[in-house]
Amino acid sequence: MTAVGSGALAFRRRHPVIVLVVTLLVSVAYYPMGFPDGPLAFVFIIALYTAAVRCRLYVPLSAAAAINAGFVIVNLARGATGQEDADMVMGAESVAGLTFWLLLVTALGQYVRNRRAALAAAEQRALEAERSREQEARRRATEERLRIARELHDILAHQISLINVQAGAALHRRDDPAKAYAALEAIKHASKDTLQELRGVLGVLRQVDGGDEAGPPVAPAPSLARVGELLAQTSAAGLPVTLVGEVPAGPLPAPVDLAGYRIVQEALTNAVRHARASKATVEISSTADAVVVQIDDDGTGPADPAALESGNGLRGIRERAATVGGEVTAGPGPAGGFRVRARLPLRRPAGQMEESA
Repeated sequence: MTAVGSGALAFRRRHPVIVLVVTLLVSVAYYPMGFPDGPLAFVFIIALYTAAVRCRLYVPLSAAAAINAGFVIVNLARGATGQEDADMVMGAESVAGLTFWLLLVTALGQYVRNRRAALAAAEQRALEAERSREQEARRRATEERLRIARELHDILAHQISLINVQAGAALHRRDDPAKAYAALEAIKHASKDTLQELRGVLGVLRQVDGGDEAGPPVAPAPSLARVGELLAQTSAAGLPVTLVGEVPAGPLPAPVDLAGYRIVQEALTNAVRHARASKATVEISSTADAVVVQIDDDGTGPADPAALESGNGLRGIRERAATVGGEVTAGPGPAGGFRVRARLPLRRPAGQMEESA
């Protein structure tokens, strides 16, 4: 019996319930026979502890109750029949002591089980938190790349389009030195503005948190207050632009101010590059809760309606508006030509703020 019980312990981690049952039966059969204590005294305790660590509470409690009841029943039966001395019969104190030790072992095993479960849960939460941080970092990096790509596109596309138009004009007017010089002068100013804005973007990218050193001077941040300069550049490139309305007097939220400027810039770039327009109108209006910019030209607009969704310029305009919770409509104007209209709320809608948080 000792060999069977002790040998079963080798499998207690793989089959804790089976080993617990085997050691229970061996113990119940061994001790009532009056055999001397030996290694078997600890076999059931070890099996009970293992089961308490690896199984739910009802398993070790059931085993403890079973072996306790088994000892009591067997000893009472042997004492009642006179087969054993009275000293061999378990009294109330012995039953209480046995019950105490069995419950103590069970409680210790359950404590270890719960402790391990808590540590495993903490490790799992840490892994999930790490994955969440990595996903958030990737999401923010992607958003930052898109923002930088939009900014560079808005800067370069407009200015290079103006430079391209003026360079073509200079070539066609090479027999008229005054007009060719004016075109080259416009190219000079456009390229200077481009370099200043690029320097500003690169300066932001190079900023170090907490740095006190001032970088090289950069151009003022684009805003609707500077839209007059933008219209003057576009007019100098050969597309006369008329401003209707006034820029809101009060300070606008910086993201809205920048988005409005870039939308006007991109719409005029599209008019210069693609629409073959001869004139354009920019209308700026405001309400208590939004700024509205509308750009109309007399060009042809996209021949394919699908181009309204696939073009980089219009997609960039929509993305710009979406960053501040705005809406954009683009399509043929009521009197012909092409119209881009963007409504930019001064406060981002609460639902979108939660999504972007």
